[in-house]
Order: sequence, then C-alpha cells, then structure tokens
Amino acid sequence: MNKPLTIVMYHYVRPIASSPWPGIKGIETARFERQLDHIQANYNPVSLARVIAARDGGEPLPENPLVLTFDDGYKDHYQHVFPALLRRGLTGAFFPPTSVVYARDILDVNKVHFVLASQDDPHPLGEAIDAAVLDHRETHDLDTPEAYRACLAKADDFDPAEVIYVKRMLQHGLPEDLRREIADALFRQFVSNDPKDFADTLYMNRDDLAALAAAGMEIGSHGDAHPWLNTLPAEAQRNDIESSLRLIDDLGIARDGFLFCYPYGAYNDDTLKILTDLNCGAAVTSDRRVALLSDPILTLARIDAVDVPETTTTARTVR
Repeated sequence: MNKPLTIVMYHYVRPIASSPWPGIKGIETARFERQLDHIQANYNPVSLARVIAARDGGEPLPENPLVLTFDDGYKDHYQHVFPALLRRGLTGAFFPPTSVVYARDILDVNKVHFVLASQDDPHPLGEAIDAAVLDHRETHDLDTPEAYRACLAKADDFDPAEVIYVKRMLQHGLPEDLRREIADALFRQFVSNDPKDFADTLYMNRDDLAALAAAGMEIGSHGDAHPWLNTLPAEAQRNDIESSLRLIDDLGIARDGFLFCYPYGAYNDDTLKILTDLNCGAAVTSDRRVALLSDPILTLARIDAVDVPETTTTARTVR
C-alpha cells in the first residue's frame, strides 16, 4: 500500500507555437508524444478505476503505476490527446467543468489565461487592475493596490510576479462580482467580443465527451462553475458538486464511485464530507508530488505535466 502512484496533471495540450495564442502555458503536442514515449518506457499506465479496485482488495497494481489526468474540458483533449491515447492503447481521466459543456460559458480562469497570452508585457494589465481597485475602493471596501501587490505579487516556478499578481487578483484577490467584471472587460478588449463563439473552440462539447466515454476514457467531475470550493459555505459547495453530476448522468456513467478533480486544487473538510456523502470513488488534488497508494483516496496528489521527462525510447507493451 506504500507503493508510489504517479498521477500526471495536464491542462492545455496543443500545437502552441504555431497557434494564434503562442503565449498560452501548456504542453506542445510533439512534447506530449515524447512524454508518452517516456511514460510507456518507464511506467505502467493504469486507470483511476483500477487504482480504486486495487485499494479495495482487487488485482494489485503493476510496478510503477501511472495515471494520466486532463483538467478543464479543453477541445485540445478531444483533438490531440484522445487520438494519441487511442493509438497507444492508453486510458486517461478527463475532468470538464459541467458549465462549459452546457452553458458554453468561458471560465474566469481561462479568460485570464488568454488575456495574459494576448500581451507580451503584463504590466498594463496589472495597471488596469490597480485602476479598477481605486475606482471601486469605497463601493467594495477594497484595500489599496500597494497592499494587494505586497500580498500577491510574488513570482513562482512558472510565472513572474506581475503575471502572478494579475492571476491572483482575478482569481480570488478581489470580490467575485468585481473580478468577473474586470476579467470580462479585459477579455472582450484583448481577446474576443464573442465569448460564446470562443467557448465553442476552447471546450469539448457533449458529443466529444460521449465519444471519449464510449472509447473507454474516464470522465469525472471538475465542479459545475469551477469555483474555489474552499471559499464557499458547505451548502453552496454541495449545490455546485451535485449540479456537476448532471454531466455524469447524461453520459450514462454511474454516480456511485464517480471521480472528482478539485477546481484550483482547493478543498476543505466540508468538501471531503460532501464527496464522502455522495460516494465519490476518488478525487485528485493539485498537490505537486508523487502520491502513494496508501494516501487518502479523496486527496490524491499529482505531478504537473511540465515535470514529466521526454524520451524517444521505443515504448514497451502496455500491461
């Protein structure tokens, strides 16, 4: 039960450099293929269902088990990931937020991604946010831009401080209504004035997901509106999670033992209780480490796709 369990987390997988959005942070399709070469040469890919069964006393997992997961329901996953997995006889677990499938609403997080990708220099975006903070200080009881920057403008392994500032302010730093207003205005100004049309090119639709499910791919929940669940009261968390399961029902997937992926990797004790009550089979986090088979089944850690090596070694047979 202390066997390492590597779960890889993917988001955008596309021909990025040659696309209209070369600034999007993701994995190039050619790199993805080389990563799959490495994975098949060094790991035994398995499904989350097989992980659950092994934990419940079923067939033990092979040596070096690895699970492939894909978040956010991007069209990339249907166009580029799905064919690659089929060619190699691999299974992936896909986690689309339900709202993007049915309402075709662009997630705020994706608006931020494409706004940032539209600009070589993020500083004008940060300055626009600072101006909005000053304009709304009294109506929304906001702090000063300097105070927000001191707290949030801190570089990480992926982005410089100004990019992090834009992301954090529009993800959780500001009140929800204001950050949505700002993100929508910036998106319409710099990306597209037709969000519905853009959503059709960005996200999988119901038929895409049905094709994945019919081919044996795993489809789980990524929430309905993709909220920071740990910021919501328990009742609101339950409503969002239960609403998200209509996609599972629509695709004919059993709710009993459904799979879940925490939006933004955020959860709390209320979230865990709700998933337990709903008989969730397994849930994956954004904790960036290799999991253990003995870890709690509702808080399985994952490594980021950027940490997966590449190789051209001939792939061995999948077991």
